[in-house]
Amino acid sequence: MQRPDRSRRQVVQAAVAAAAGLALPSLARAQAFPARPIRLICPWPAGGATDAVMRAIAESAGRALGGQMIVENKAGASGMLGPNELVSAKPDGYTLSQLTIGVARLPHMQKMLFDPLKDFTYILNMTGYTFGIVVKADSPIKSVKDLVDYAKANPGKFTYGSPGQGTTPHLAVEEFADKAGIKLQHVPFKGFADGMQALLGGHIMAHSDSTGWSSHVDGGTALLLATYGSKRTRKWASVPTLNELGFDTISESPFGIGASKGMDPAVTRRLHDAFRKTLEDPAVLAMFEKYDQSVIYMNTADYEKFIREQYVKEKAMVEKLGLGLKT
Repeated sequence: MQRPDRSRRQVVQAAVAAAAGLALPSLARAQAFPARPIRLICPWPAGGATDAVMRAIAESAGRALGGQMIVENKAGASGMLGPNELVSAKPDGYTLSQLTIGVARLPHMQKMLFDPLKDFTYILNMTGYTFGIVVKADSPIKSVKDLVDYAKANPGKFTYGSPGQGTTPHLAVEEFADKAGIKLQHVPFKGFADGMQALLGGHIMAHSDSTGWSSHVDGGTALLLATYGSKRTRKWASVPTLNELGFDTISESPFGIGASKGMDPAVTRRLHDAFRKTLEDPAVLAMFEKYDQSVIYMNTADYEKFIREQYVKEKAMVEKLGLGLKT
């Protein structure tokens, strides 16, 4: 008769062996990944700041994976065309997209194709935008005070662009306008390039966006009135924040990389590790520096937790501004 402790050992060993057997196919798939090029969707137009950053990340991550990562631009819908595509893509790691904070905000403003709490695999958060509002260099508006004074004297006539309805550059200005007691006219664009072209062409009076306007500000064709962070930027340290000007507006917008729901955890880990490695790549860090972005790293679990918490916060902000989904 077998001794009880020996019998228990045999049961435990059998269970461990079975678990290892189940894990082997997953491990093998991860080790073989990628077997073909990976699509990384940039849901903004080519030629903008996000496009440049995403291409640097893709090149670096592709090298880390020992494969190729190709950026595909799908501009429009306030940066949601990439997330929309993830809903129907296979969860095999070959279709990825940039995910902005808009995935947690826009479902409170309009009907979406996705549920951010159910439909994505959140791989990691990587960095975040610096936002600001710019005018043409020859504009009579030379400061935020000038903007407020003009808007009070001409309600609804001050026009400003943004990369889309419900984006952070849009809502930050609406929050500022609410605090300042003014009404502005919003003009949405597909992305930075279209908005800046409209500004420089005299079709709008200001443009609110991430730092794609950097070369225009540095080159003297545009004037930066204010940024939206909790502190001044490194690159434009003389430019005040909306918050320090007394408008109680802080908008900082981290973004990361996501895939379809149900992805093999081993493939998620492999992608996470490759993207994490890019945050140490001098070429990627130089691109962050160019657009005044910093490393804002969150691992898979922390990034998903952040989005879930942000989903609740965004609902409160959208409702406060009266922009909630009408049912």
